Order: sequence, then structure tokens, then C-alpha cells
Amino acid sequence: MRLRSAVTIVHLDAGFAPFAFLASPKCARTSDISSYSMTQAGPRTTAQQHEFRVILCFALVYILWGSTYLAMRVAVRDLPPFVVGTSRYLVSGPIMLLACALMGRKIRISRHDFWRLLVIGVALLSVGNMGIVWGERYVESSLAALVVALMPIWVVAIEAWVYRAGRMTRQGYMGLTAGLLGLLVLLWPRIISGTHLGHLELLGCGILACGSLAWSFGSVFSHRFDVHADIFVGAGWQMTLGGLVNAMIAGVSGQFQHARWTAPAIESIAYLVVFGSWIGYSAFIFLLEHVPTPKVATYTYVNP
Repeated sequence: MRLRSAVTIVHLDAGFAPFAFLASPKCARTSDISSYSMTQAGPRTTAQQHEFRVILCFALVYILWGSTYLAMRVAVRDLPPFVVGTSRYLVSGPIMLLACALMGRKIRISRHDFWRLLVIGVALLSVGNMGIVWGERYVESSLAALVVALMPIWVVAIEAWVYRAGRMTRQGYMGLTAGLLGLLVLLWPRIISGTHLGHLELLGCGILACGSLAWSFGSVFSHRFDVHADIFVGAGWQMTLGGLVNAMIAGVSGQFQHARWTAPAIESIAYLVVFGSWIGYSAFIFLLEHVPTPKVATYTYVNP
């Protein structure tokens, strides 16, 4: 979903509500600005706005997605994993597409874009995220966040071995090492306490590791696939398609029959829809469009 032109970038800027205040009212009202002044000031202003948006999106993903581990942990106490994924994404996806349509964005996509968005949505939301939700049935949310922090390693391996993107720089290795040392510090109390993981916890950790791998593939695909849809429309379609796949899996496996719609479960789903999907996932997709995937993956070091 690469942005092909300055026109597309301007359209994205105008529609991304958190940054609407960055438009300059003074410039908008002034009619006698010379073309020379606009040429000189325009690129600088655009670069500053873009930098601010990247920083804001990193902050949103760093902070909000850390809290979603707890919300998912609460939700799976009463709802099977794929019921959580179905209700979350079939609420957030269609409503996001409706909002995009009301803002004048084109939500109709080509067959080419459909299949690529389906692959990304399944990898991220039907395998990756559901692996995390499923794993949290057996492990606590803090340990789940630590296991998912394998993602930067997966991303680097995929970029290097699958896409032959070249060797990692010395700074990259230093960053991975620092992140792993940070995880070791967080795990150290459990290590020295002599507490052993039970069979179910080991199973949960294995599921989490597989989910993290699938999420890594989806993240790389999202960055590299050539999709012509608006990135927020694309995110809406990813959530909708991922939710439909989750619904089919939940229906075939009979998970809907075991769902208990308690107040905590419903509140957790609502939190995941607003802060995990509409805000967090949109920020995540925005970052994948503008920042190298290994850098985006650093959020897994902050979430624990």
C-alpha cells in the first residue's frame, strides 16, 4: 500500500483527524502568497507534519497495544478465542469502512487489492492475533507480551532470508541485543524464583510464538505488497475480512456455543475495538507504510 504521489499524501493528511489541526489557518486565508513562498515552505511543513505523525503513531502503538494484552486476557475468560476475534473485527472493520465512506474515501477495492488484503488480514488477525488471544488462555498477559517480543527477530529473519533485503547493520544487531537483554531483565525474577512453567503454560508459549511468527509475516506483507487502496480503507477491509475468517473458524469449531457474554467480556471487546483496532491498528498500519518493518516491530519491546 505504497503512497504513489504527493496528491495521495495530501488527501491522507486531510482525512487523518488527529493531525487536522496542523493545517495553517493563516496560510489558508491568505490569497496573495507567491508561488515561490509556497514552494519553499510546502516541503518543510509536510516533512514536519509527517515526522509528528510517525512519532504520534509510535506512541499510540507503544502505549495502547500494551494495555490490550490485559483486555484480551479478560475477554478469553468467558469467550473462546475466535469468538473474541469475530466480535472485535466484525464491529471495528465495517464501522471503519462506513466512516471512510462518509468522509468521501473510496472504499470499493479491486480484485487485485482484495486478495492481498485478505492475505494480510488472515496473517495478522486470523492467525497472528488469534494466536496471541488463544495463548493467553494458558499464560498471564505479562508473560504473553514477553513471548510476543520475539517479533523483531522474526521480522529480521523474514526480511533477510525470504526477501533477501541484505544484512543487518551493526546498529541493528545492537538494537536487537538491547531488546533481548531488556526482556531478560523482565523475566529474571521468574527465573531466579525457581518457578517452572507447567505443560499448559508451555503450550501457551508455543502458540504465542507461532502467532508472533504469523504476525511478523503479515507485517512484512503489509509493507511490501502493492495495494492501491487508501491505507485506512485497507485497514478496514483487513479487519472485516479477518473477522469473517474468524467467524467461519468459530462456527466450524463450535466456539459460539461456549461463549458467555458477561459484562467484563463485553467491556473488554469494546476496549479492543476502540483502542486496539480503530486507534492502535490504524496507527500500526500507518507506520508500516512509512517506516521500515523492523523499526515498527520495536513496539513489542515496549509493550511488556
